[in-house]
Amino acid sequence: MGMSRLDVFYRRLLLTKLFIGGWGKPEDLKRIFEFRKIIGDREKCKTLVPVDYPVYVNKTEELTDCHIHDGFFISPLEHLVPGILPQEAVKARFQFIVPKRWQRNRPVCIQLAGTGDHFFWRRRTLMARPMIKEAGMASLLLENPYYISHGYRKPKDQLRSCLKNVSDLFVMGGALILESTVLLRWLEREGYWPLGMTGISMGGYMASLAVTNWPKPIPLIPCLSWSTASSVFTTGVLSRAVNWAELEKQYAVNSVYETEIIKLLEYCGADSFKMGTELQRNVDSLGNLLGLAGALPIKDGRFVKVETQSEVGSSLFSSGRTVTGQEAKILSMLITITVGHRKKMNSHKCCRPSLHTESISFMKGVMDECTHMANFSGKFFCLSAQVPPCQVSGK
Repeated sequence: MGMSRLDVFYRRLLLTKLFIGGWGKPEDLKRIFEFRKIIGDREKCKTLVPVDYPVYVNKTEELTDCHIHDGFFISPLEHLVPGILPQEAVKARFQFIVPKRWQRNRPVCIQLAGTGDHFFWRRRTLMARPMIKEAGMASLLLENPYYISHGYRKPKDQLRSCLKNVSDLFVMGGALILESTVLLRWLEREGYWPLGMTGISMGGYMASLAVTNWPKPIPLIPCLSWSTASSVFTTGVLSRAVNWAELEKQYAVNSVYETEIIKLLEYCGADSFKMGTELQRNVDSLGNLLGLAGALPIKDGRFVKVETQSEVGSSLFSSGRTVTGQEAKILSMLITITVGHRKKMNSHKCCRPSLHTESISFMKGVMDECTHMANFSGKFFCLSAQVPPCQVSGK
């Protein structure tokens, strides 16, 4: 997915690094991954949020064209995964913009906030009130966890929209899925219909996640969205804002990420954690091609520890066979790579040359685990519109 001009513009405004606190507590990541297996299954989610979950409206304001209701409720995530939300984000806040006169039915669109879209004024001014004028449709604006609202859903030690930990993004997503369910159930109880969801950028993506657990047909309009968050933070424009130095340091120092967390990641699309087996098969095929099956310094998908070229050579040429020409060039390259890699690994663990690549791979793994649409049970149906050729060509 290419970088949009909007992403580039936002990145220029983003002066603070993302994830300055690192990955988040390993214990929190484990709890999040286990809960993802529940929230990613629509059948299991049916009973997570009661139909009569309490929602409160504490303020109403009348404008010339609409009524604005401010409301709140306790995020269900606080009950299901206690303590995972920062205390400031436990109370979910929303603004409900309703037309004074309904044209027909009582349609409502829930709008989730995009990156940096704090409070309600932007969505209210640019989307909600124009929708009332043009379509007679109400809008319900939910404030994101970790974002500023009337009483703040943003932790005190967080600067602007820059999430402190990688795990915060997963907590935000889980909270918004459950909070959207609360609001959809509340709107149904109050007699509003039809219901839909939308959002721009991250808001559109979070809306997509939210509808995966809604058991009924529902319109979804995600704008400038994608199927996973991993590409945004590993290869997209926001990857330049990530505090990779801190992430790499924590990944190198705390072995739990590499030894325990990875084991919790499930297959999702192209599985980067199963590529080691494929690599071994490829290397074995090279050995068979050269008549050196079993001689290459690899065992159980990993290179065997070797210290010197003579040690590698002893392993490679133990068969006593003379290797010349192209075979010799290939084997020489393998020896150089293997020994060179070992020498570099003898340096300080935090400085290993592959650390950045490993950290990016780990980031992709955890991001896909919690954000890839393939890990959620919703099915999406797209409607295509017929566009006249003159509009396509720009003539």
